[in-house]
Amino acid sequence: MSATGDKSGSAALEVEGTHTHHDIYDAGDEKAKVADYKNDAIDAENVELKMGVIEAVKAYPMAALWAFIMSCTIIMESYCVFLIGNFIAVPHFALQYGVIDPKTGNHEIEPAWQSALQCAGPIGALIGVVLAGPLTSWIGYRWATISGLMALNGFIFIFYFAHSLPIMFLAQIMEGIPWGVFIANAPAYCSEIVPIALRAAATQQLQMFWAIGAIIVGAVTYVYNEVPDESSYRIPTALQWMFPTPLAILIYIAPESPWWLVRKGRLEEAKKSVRRLGRANAVQQLDESVAMMRRTIDLEKSEKEPSLLELWKGTDRYRTLIVCGVYAAQNLTGNLIANQAVYFFKQAGMPTNTAFALGLITSALQTIFVMLSWVLTSYLGRRTIYVWGSAINCVFLIAVGLAGSFGVSYAASQAAAALGLIVSVLFTFGPAPASWVIIGETSSIRLRPLTTGIGRGCYYLVNIPCIFLSSYMLNPTGANLGAKCGYVWAGTAFVCFAMAWQWVPEMKGRSYREIDILFNRKVPARQWKKTVVDINDDH
Repeated sequence: MSATGDKSGSAALEVEGTHTHHDIYDAGDEKAKVADYKNDAIDAENVELKMGVIEAVKAYPMAALWAFIMSCTIIMESYCVFLIGNFIAVPHFALQYGVIDPKTGNHEIEPAWQSALQCAGPIGALIGVVLAGPLTSWIGYRWATISGLMALNGFIFIFYFAHSLPIMFLAQIMEGIPWGVFIANAPAYCSEIVPIALRAAATQQLQMFWAIGAIIVGAVTYVYNEVPDESSYRIPTALQWMFPTPLAILIYIAPESPWWLVRKGRLEEAKKSVRRLGRANAVQQLDESVAMMRRTIDLEKSEKEPSLLELWKGTDRYRTLIVCGVYAAQNLTGNLIANQAVYFFKQAGMPTNTAFALGLITSALQTIFVMLSWVLTSYLGRRTIYVWGSAINCVFLIAVGLAGSFGVSYAASQAAAALGLIVSVLFTFGPAPASWVIIGETSSIRLRPLTTGIGRGCYYLVNIPCIFLSSYMLNPTGANLGAKCGYVWAGTAFVCFAMAWQWVPEMKGRSYREIDILFNRKVPARQWKKTVVDINDDH
């Protein structure tokens, strides 16, 4: 019995000893793996931080291409927004659905319906952005966007066959839901698939495609605005079908964001995505790129699923407020003059055809100035362009108000129209494109789909009352302020400038790891530019 017991004890000790040795070996091996993973991450981050814009384009051409394609989804929201704004100025649309203005004898869409039609899309988009965050976190950027494109195809039918303002209003709400998905996903996807040096250009494309949508609408309505039947607005509506299906096909073959895949623990798929984006040619380089993403995501690691409540806790609250504030400010620094350019020009005293031509010229100039802003934002920084661009726009908005204060005359009308055009163009040269970069960079990787969705929701919450206010101020049957509305927007633009100067940090040239660390350290916004973050720091 004793011998058996000794033998058992000896066997147990032998097994225990073997097991202990195996544990020690695994622990050491795991430690080595962690060290290698961090070293790979540091190497990949160093490569990106040292890379210039031209070098980044050459190294990652496919990333730039897929960002370009995803940005095209913004054309559809822009097209619809400007289409409704232009319909209000189309004579046959006003004749069909408007009332006679006793002062001028012309048919005008009533201010309440003007505002309702222009607010319908943003109301739907508000629903869309709330849905976009959870949907994208669940199925990814590609499938969430494809779902929105297919839904939009169906909703356009409702508007096309509508024969009353209430049905058009309902159709616009429904069309707005996919817009919300596009506008929430596009800046996040674009900022995630390109290297640091290209983040500004990739996200600023969104403003360019907004202007391209306006150009298409401007050209179509310029051609059809004087057609004396319903084709003056039916054909421009039908042309919306040009976009969703081709874009859905392209996005289907696009790679998913590798950052989203790493968040989901799908590392091998993330490597394939990185390879398709052109980030690397060798397996070792792919490993390094994915290791950099893992390191950043590990800084934000949590056992809980991302939730809307989490956006308002700790440092994420500050990040969410920046995104919400920058989005909301797009309505308050001259954007609504740009969105209602044709109607603004008409109320400033321009003939209908001239107003449509000026609207088209404004959109063309906006596209050119957005492309020029890529250079400024890439080299001068986001904060600099955004803050001082807002201040300059504020000055020109005051000038618009002054032009409208000198009574009704040809010279005053010309001055107001010219200054309105300048405000619309300068908005797309400074604050607008820079805001997209700030939105794409500010949120944490883990919460990005939710943050961009809620931020855009804030945009619509401000946009909807501003549309009512803008329509009321411009409409002859409302306040009839004309160019004097510049004073109102100058006041709101100044508030936006002051808040941005205080709270928007400079994120140019920062990796997502550095941005996380600077927010967690609570570095004041105006100190970011001169604060150094060591490449080895994880907190």
